[in-house]
Amino acid sequence: MMQLAAKRLKTKTLIWLSVAAGLLLIAVANAHFVYVAFSSQPDCIDHIKRGVVVAAPGQFSAASSSCTPRP
Repeated sequence: MMQLAAKRLKTKTLIWLSVAAGLLLIAVANAHFVYVAFSSQPDCIDHIKRGVVVAAPGQFSAASSSCTPRP
């Protein structure tokens, strides 16, 4: 009877450690995403300026460019 109780305890412990490891992995991955989002700043790229050039089919312009100075 003691062996069965010990086996159940070992199984429960293994399950809880696996759940904790999975949650830790998700937390670390999300922390990495937040770090990359705040530390990277994409460079301005050339795009079709709205109202300056008529875009051909398949060409798009930025809704609001962060590269142009705002008044």
